[in-house]
Amino acid sequence: MSRNSKAPARALDARVRRTRDALGDALVELMHEKPYAAIQIQEVLARADVGRATFYTHFSDKDDLFHSDVDDFFALMAGHLSRGHERSRRLVPVREFLEHLQEAHAFVDALAAAGKLHGVWALGRAHFARGIEQRLRELCPDRRWSSAQRALSAQALAGAFLAQLDWWRMNGTPLTPMQMDERFHAFAWGGLDGAGT
Repeated sequence: MSRNSKAPARALDARVRRTRDALGDALVELMHEKPYAAIQIQEVLARADVGRATFYTHFSDKDDLFHSDVDDFFALMAGHLSRGHERSRRLVPVREFLEHLQEAHAFVDALAAAGKLHGVWALGRAHFARGIEQRLRELCPDRRWSSAQRALSAQALAGAFLAQLDWWRMNGTPLTPMQMDERFHAFAWGGLDGAGT
């Protein structure tokens, strides 16, 4: 297969990605302006400059767009350390994630007001668990873990991270993102090393 025969597929992928990004960005912008329940698909389409038929090619409704956008974000965030070939012993990009939340606090407040924050955190937990599991494979290749042991540890640590995140938000972000990163990883490695696994 020639190089030119792959170009249209790549161009199409880039075009699809731009369309999906424009729709997601439009929805987020509108969530800053009004309650989620009050946002109509037509408003999203007008803001993104995307046609109705194109929207329904990619998404079934507004919730589908929202969940797809959140899923993409968490997939990127959870894989950040592995993709960047991080050399530290960090398991989760805590600092980066919390810095993002500080910048996007109005959006997080909008999620809470729409009753969507719990579902968003649940999706994030699943992604962070997979990211932690990957980091454990990278950082501890000699540990004799079964896949179940590694998966259980990753789930527990992802849950601990989200619990710490909730504490941090509910208490007015009393620690810096860097301090939270240090404390989470001290806790995580203390548990992993102390368990003797």
